[in-house]
Amino acid sequence: MTALAPTLQAFFTDRLIRQRRVSAHTIAAYRDTLRLLLSYAADQTGKKPHSLDLADLDAPLIGAFLQHLEHDRHNSARTRNARLAAIHSLFSYAALRHPEHAATIGRVLAIPPHRFERNLVTFLTEAEAQALLAACDRRSWTGKRDHAMLLLAIQTGLRISELRALTVDDVRFGPGPHVHTIGKGRKERCTPLLPATVKILKTWLRERGGAPGEPLFPTRTGTALSRDAIEHRVAGYLTQARNDCPSLRTKNVTTHTLRHTAAMRLLQSGIDVTVIALWLGHEQVTTTNLYLHADMTQKERALARVTPTTGNPGRYQATDSVLAFLDAL
Repeated sequence: MTALAPTLQAFFTDRLIRQRRVSAHTIAAYRDTLRLLLSYAADQTGKKPHSLDLADLDAPLIGAFLQHLEHDRHNSARTRNARLAAIHSLFSYAALRHPEHAATIGRVLAIPPHRFERNLVTFLTEAEAQALLAACDRRSWTGKRDHAMLLLAIQTGLRISELRALTVDDVRFGPGPHVHTIGKGRKERCTPLLPATVKILKTWLRERGGAPGEPLFPTRTGTALSRDAIEHRVAGYLTQARNDCPSLRTKNVTTHTLRHTAAMRLLQSGIDVTVIALWLGHEQVTTTNLYLHADMTQKERALARVTPTTGNPGRYQATDSVLAFLDAL
């Protein structure tokens, strides 16, 4: 048996599941990446996947595989980088178990991710958010559910996975009302609720009923809403809201846009980015910094602070004597 097969098995069972206790989503993503890699390597080398060794997965082959993802499978740079991160994780683990392959592993780990253009985030203004909420028909059961769900998303910035995973007892109305979530990386956090959000959620829970462990926003049959169902509901309300709020016609709005909206509200209120990172459950503050680039109000405030209140606008012009000094250097 080659070194690759037992290393691959131990990587999943020992490193990912036992040591790191990663989510099922991460397991599935790494599994799919390595399945694609082994299939590609088998085609290129003529070996069966179980016969492949670490030496077969050298840097040239990994590089060709990444090119295959981009050009043949038409994967984006983001997807390509995610696949590379999974490969790097496997090879970092293999480096501890098989130092005899250190040269091969080192060259694979040296393969850099691709840089890509990062678009400015899309978020809703206050008028646009209110138009989207007003599109929910609160005379119906589903309208009340969707109104409470969208309001909670806009105020808390929960991810769609966190939103659909909420249960009835995750909403706490005692002193310091908040919603409890287990987010990305299995990190727990508590997000405070505004009085208006508390009022809407209390009304919804009286309508919804249900046991503590049941979904907070269920379907008619009592199961949790799927991701597709939530996105479908948002798209439907967006179509209605565009009739009353023309600025929405130029925006591509998804459930994740509501998360961006919550972050931009906090930023425009003067909240520090480190607090916003904790609020959103970001592991690194650098992830939160993207909102600084999208917020023109912050830039306008900075411009107002550095622009003289008196004097003519324009750039500084040096005197002739200074220019003569510089020219003489």
